[in-house]
Amino acid sequence: MSDADERRARIEAELREQLAAIHVEVIDESHLHAGHAGARGGGGHFRAVVVSKQFDGKSPVERQRMIYKALENAMGSEIHALSMKTLTPAEWTSGQ
Repeated sequence: MSDADERRARIEAELREQLAAIHVEVIDESHLHAGHAGARGGGGHFRAVVVSKQFDGKSPVERQRMIYKALENAMGSEIHALSMKTLTPAEWTSGQ
């Protein structure tokens, strides 16, 4: 397993554990940002889809804060940029 695959797997595992997520998909998009200042510093660019019951009743901003809190140890070092889609299980099953 490459370093990039290991980093992606660690991020997925942390999100599953911290948010009791029923679905997590993390895509490493670092290759799209080659030469970017954050990429030179070692931090990757990621896109994530996270489905968690803990998002029920939370605003989009609150959900994002929950993600950042779950990944606080990796932000700025392993993760330079993170785009995310956060869904409740009901939103996930309805296709939102």
